[in-house]
Amino acid sequence: MASTSFCHSITTCVLFLFFLYISCFFNNLNAKHSITNIPKNQHRHNKHLHNPPLNLRLYRAFLALQAWKHVIYSDPNNITANWVGPSVCNYTGIYCAPSLDDPKLTVVAGIDLNHADIAGFLPEELAFLSDLSLLHLNSNRFCGIIPKTFTNLTHLYELDLSNNRFVGPFPSVVISLSSLAYLDLRYNEFEGPLPPQLFDKTFDAFFLNNNRFTSSIPRNLGKSKASVMVFANNKFGGCLPESIVNFADTLEELLLINTSISGCLPQQVGFLYKLRVLDVSFNNIVGPIPYSLAGLSHLEQLNLGHNMMSGIVPMGVCELPNLVNFTFSYNFFCEEEGICKNLTSKNIVFDDRRNCLPEKALQRSEKECSDKLEQPPVDCFEFCCVEGGSGKNASAGSVAIPPSAIPAAPMPVSAAPFVAPSYP
Repeated sequence: MASTSFCHSITTCVLFLFFLYISCFFNNLNAKHSITNIPKNQHRHNKHLHNPPLNLRLYRAFLALQAWKHVIYSDPNNITANWVGPSVCNYTGIYCAPSLDDPKLTVVAGIDLNHADIAGFLPEELAFLSDLSLLHLNSNRFCGIIPKTFTNLTHLYELDLSNNRFVGPFPSVVISLSSLAYLDLRYNEFEGPLPPQLFDKTFDAFFLNNNRFTSSIPRNLGKSKASVMVFANNKFGGCLPESIVNFADTLEELLLINTSISGCLPQQVGFLYKLRVLDVSFNNIVGPIPYSLAGLSHLEQLNLGHNMMSGIVPMGVCELPNLVNFTFSYNFFCEEEGICKNLTSKNIVFDDRRNCLPEKALQRSEKECSDKLEQPPVDCFEFCCVEGGSGKNASAGSVAIPPSAIPAAPMPVSAAPFVAPSYP
C-alpha cells in the first residue's frame, strides 16, 4: 500500500523519473550557459574562480585585449567588434602560434591592426601579452605614451607604432626589449633627445623620422648594426658623428633629410661600402663633397641638395657604377669634373640647379656666387664632428650651426621614402 500511495502505477513512476532527469539536464545546461555569458558589468575574473582555464597565457591575453578594447574610443571599421569571449585567437588582427618555450601551448604571438583607423590608447594590461613577437599599429589614431609595462614584452621582435599620435620623450622602454630588431616610430609627436643607449641595440632597422626629436645625434652612433636608419624631419642639429663608420658592414640606407645638421660631411661616410641610398638634403652642411664617396660602388641614390656645400663636384662620384640619381642642387658648387658635366650620357638623373656652375642654366646670381667666393674656405676640421687629441668629440666646442639658429628648411617635394610601410 505504501508503494501504491507513492506511485499509482509503474507507468507513473517511470514518468516521474523521466521528468526528474530532464529537469536536472536543463538545470546543468543553464548553469553552463550562465558561466560563458556573464554580464559585462560583472568582474571579468568571476567566470574562472572555480574553473580555472587550461591555458593561462591565453586567459591573460583575453584580459589584456578586453582592457584594450575598453579604452578604444573610435573603431569606424568595426575591427574589434568580434573581440568578445575568451577565444582570442579568433579576434580580428590577433594571431596565435605555438609558444617558443612550449610548442604544445598556443599563445598570442602577433597583433596586426595596420590601417585600422582606431582611436584610443595603449593600456598597461598589454604587458600580459608576454609571448608577443609582432606589434603592428601603423596608421591609426592611438595617442598618449607608451606604457612602461612594455618591459614585460621580452619576445617582441618588431614594433611598428608609425602614423599615430603618440607623444612624450623617446619611449626608453624599448631599449629594455632584448629581442627587438625592428623599430618604427615615424610620424608621431615624440620629442626631446635620443638616448645614447638606443645605438647600443642590435637593430636591423629603425625609423625615427617625422617627430619632434631635438638635440644632436648621439656620438656613439654606430654600435648598432642596422641596415636602414631614417632620421629625417626632426631638429637634431650638430654634426654627423664620425662614428657612423661603425655601420660599414651593414648600413644600406641613411636618410638625414631636414634634420638641421651642420658642419662638413665626414670622410667616414665614404667607408660605408654597402650604402645604396644617401640623402642629407635640406640641411646646413658646408664644405666640399668628400672624395671618399667615390668608393661607394653600390650607391644608387645620392642627394646633397639644399645645403651650403661648395667646391668641386668630383668625377669619382659621377663615375660610380650603380649611380642612377644624383641631386646636388641649391648649393654653391663652382665646378664639375669630367663626366659630371654630362651625366645624361650615363643615363643618370641629376639636378644641378641653383649652384655657381659656369655655362649651366638655372644657376645662382653672380652676386650670390661672388659673395660666397669672398668668404674664407671652409675648414672641415673646425666644422665637423672629429675626435680631438684628448679623445673627446670636438663637435661640443665646434662652430657648427646650433639648431636654434637654423631657419626651417622647406619640406622635401616627395615624402615617398618616409611613408610607413603596410604589412599584408
